[in-house]
Amino acid sequence: MKRYINLFIILITGAGLLAACNKQLEEYNPSGLTVDQVFSTPEGFETLVSAAYSYNRWWYGKEEGYSISEMGTDLWTSGTGDKYPDLTQYINLQASNGVMSGLWRQLYAAVNLCNTGLGRIGNAGFAEDKRIMRDAELRFLRAFYYWHIVEMWGGVHFTVKETEGVETTANRTPVDTFYAQIFRDLDVAVKNLPVTTSDYGRVTKPAAQAFLARMYLTRGMNDRAAALADSVISNYSYSLVPKYADLWRMDNLQNKEIVWAVNYMKNLVFDDRLDATLYPNGHSRGAHNGHLMFTMKYDDLPGMQRDVLNGRPFNRYMPTLYLLDLFNENADARYNATFKSVWLCNNTKTAPAGMKLGDTAIICTKYAVTNADTAGKKYRVYDRNMCYYANGGGKDRTRYVSLQKFDDPTRASMNEEQSPRDAYIIRLAEMYLIAAEAQIRLGNTGKAADYINVLRKRAALPGHEAEMLVSAAMMTVEFVLEERARELAGEQLRWFDLKRTGKLGAQIAAHNADAAKNFQAFHNVRPIPQDQIDAVTNKSEFTQNPNYQ
Repeated sequence: MKRYINLFIILITGAGLLAACNKQLEEYNPSGLTVDQVFSTPEGFETLVSAAYSYNRWWYGKEEGYSISEMGTDLWTSGTGDKYPDLTQYINLQASNGVMSGLWRQLYAAVNLCNTGLGRIGNAGFAEDKRIMRDAELRFLRAFYYWHIVEMWGGVHFTVKETEGVETTANRTPVDTFYAQIFRDLDVAVKNLPVTTSDYGRVTKPAAQAFLARMYLTRGMNDRAAALADSVISNYSYSLVPKYADLWRMDNLQNKEIVWAVNYMKNLVFDDRLDATLYPNGHSRGAHNGHLMFTMKYDDLPGMQRDVLNGRPFNRYMPTLYLLDLFNENADARYNATFKSVWLCNNTKTAPAGMKLGDTAIICTKYAVTNADTAGKKYRVYDRNMCYYANGGGKDRTRYVSLQKFDDPTRASMNEEQSPRDAYIIRLAEMYLIAAEAQIRLGNTGKAADYINVLRKRAALPGHEAEMLVSAAMMTVEFVLEERARELAGEQLRWFDLKRTGKLGAQIAAHNADAAKNFQAFHNVRPIPQDQIDAVTNKSEFTQNPNYQ
């Protein structure tokens, strides 16, 4: 969705939940318009709805979102450039963490904007059909943002009313109350949203059904999760992209597998980098910046220099050995579509003698390599034993097999931080995985295998289709988690998956030696930001989550 918020909306969203300081802001409104005037017209109200969507951009395709949703799990550990080891490795994670504070503010601002719209939409002057549609969108978005809040922090502040003025008290609301409202809002959204949209990025009926299936699975309502996921698979025009690698091509982003996405603009001027509400001072680098985060440092090695094709290496995150070992790359095409293992010479000035442009300059491999294997080779090899310790912890955090799903070779320059790549929020493959897990929990392992095999047939290298098939006997929740890793690695779902299945601690202990040193059970919820704790006046009622300071 490519509409942008009016600056006027900042007055509504900026209040957020609580006052974080006592500074007085002298506001200047050159237009003379009031909130009541703007939101009493269809045109003005549309800016509110557009603004409500924009808060997705704080999370999806952004460093902060990756640090919270993919890191601190079994799939990723820190690269040398990791900025937030308190989040990614649980090293003294406390309420002072700036990512937590920013996310809290943005999510509650988003909820408040949805509450504002839902309370005022009756006076916006819409025709009835448009009113019903926009109401359904705002309800979906409120449910979506509240899911992030309740899973991150547990039973914290909850309201369905617009914030009026500065509120300095907060409530502690049970998790069940959050989910009851999430289900109410999504029921309305499923009922009233259109099946399709010409405005790519707006939520639709099948997107609402897909997210509701995710919520049903989260709350153990497996029969409903299975039915809704199957409905999205069977009743609409979505289909899996035949080749997994094609999902990530920059010229194929709006494909039939995508149920809902944040669509960033090709003209980067109109993306988020200078948005005063979402990203003051260019924070989060605007647009999609996943291409920066997972790339190893290659540009200081012989035969290499930084270029657009290989990307700008921020070197934040490296895959765990567990993630790499989950793939049989001789049968599963997803490995080479997901990861980059070979870098080709692009700089003969620093290349070894005899190396030409386009020759192999670097190989990173999950296998152990002997001296005999590399004897006489001009290229450098970084193998399993160089990159990882025996326990799987990161050893060389600068060179490693790198995630390439989010690479963008269309960027205008080698140092461009923004990418117009869409950030996928829900794609059809997840529905097969939800349906499979729900069927396992219902005891229907044969049906579960059928769903999983659809994805594995798509992923099979030619001639290896039979090798990729799985049987009902293999169907366990643990297997589905492995398949979710192979299919969805990097797509900002892993922390939620492990928390939902009650396996966050166990998976970290088994597969992420770096995070396992520090992880404790209380990390299943995040610390409430200290500036929020400090701001409330009812401190005896609104207290910090246990064991955080």
